[in-house]
Amino acid sequence: MVTGQRGRPRSFDRDAALDTAMRAFWERGYEATSISDLTRELGIGAPSLYAAFGDKRKLFDEVVVVYGSRYADFAAVALAEEPTARAAVGRILREAAEIYTDPAHPPGCLVISAGTNTTSADVADALRRRRDDSLAMFESRIRADVAAGALPAGTDARALARYAGAVLQGMSQQSRDGATRAELEAVAELALLAWPA
Repeated sequence: MVTGQRGRPRSFDRDAALDTAMRAFWERGYEATSISDLTRELGIGAPSLYAAFGDKRKLFDEVVVVYGSRYADFAAVALAEEPTARAAVGRILREAAEIYTDPAHPPGCLVISAGTNTTSADVADALRRRRDDSLAMFESRIRADVAAGALPAGTDARALARYAGAVLQGMSQQSRDGATRAELEAVAELALLAWPA
């Protein structure tokens, strides 16, 4: 976004521009958000966009980092703060129900949905790596609980982590399809019933 007053040079508000670009990518995904969409919504010309961010891909990469720090770090925080993997995953799923349905921003998770149907293998791979990193965090915490005796010795940590990730990804899509916070909270509680005793 461009701000300024008469008689002064106009200045570029980079943070506001990132917020606007994040909303565009979150709503439409990487592929469906064009440079012309971005320049129109940011209120700048293409040369200014390229000067500030490089290109669409570099802008998207920066948006994903900002998105992660504002909307996706709740999973890492829960895994660090909760006493067990089950408690952490329960908290993550409940917080996802709240975040994914918050009317203050587009529904769902940008990292889960932005790469859907993209023809850019680089974008798809980058988003997949971020999701895989989340699964690795889940798996590590589950393995720690197995080692500590908080979960049965035969627990398949990888499968349980993938299960939690699949529920989270499904909740993201369900929110984009109109599921309410209460409906997703109910999904979260049901998902925990599958957790090993």
